[in-house]
Amino acid sequence: MIKIGILGAIGSGKSYVANNFGYPVFCADKEVSKLYRKDKKIFNKLKKKLPKFFNTFPVKKEEVLNSILANEKNLKEIVKIIHKEIRKKMKSFLLKNKYKKIVILDIPLLLENKLNKSNDILIFINSKQSDIKDKLKKRKNFNKKLLYKFKKIQLPLDYKRKKSDYIINNNFTKKSVTREIKKILKKILYIQ
Repeated sequence: MIKIGILGAIGSGKSYVANNFGYPVFCADKEVSKLYRKDKKIFNKLKKKLPKFFNTFPVKKEEVLNSILANEKNLKEIVKIIHKEIRKKMKSFLLKNKYKKIVILDIPLLLENKLNKSNDILIFINSKQSDIKDKLKKRKNFNKKLLYKFKKIQLPLDYKRKKSDYIINNNFTKKSVTREIKKILKKILYIQ
């Protein structure tokens, strides 16, 4: 099984590109949302660590956002709690898809949380800063302060770009993304 990790800035289109590969995708953001909605143990851990912010189950996005905005350390606490579960979910996803030729890992903190292996293929999604800003502003819960706090816990984009095996220039059109993916898959599948 070939594992492809998708890297890039917040709002660069990582999930969009991941879903256009045509292979199973592990999307950490979706899994985190499910944990907040369905996992009472996660709620209890959050409530124990941050009782001021988490009061009722299921966990509401606003509670998470408010706790992060109130104190930067809260983000690290939340990541610590959530990370263990995401790691388990990823292992289960990989086991379920072990006979697939390729799987895609759409995990924002892939490198930061050391979720990748040395033989995984890393693809960096490169997008214009102006396009990213436009996309982020259209998001329902867009918050500049929050964005800054998330960026602070991530590795520099230059580092991620250098660590990557391939770069996809995303101009947010399906045609160009599909063309770039086809080129990369040709190389990857030929190499293996």
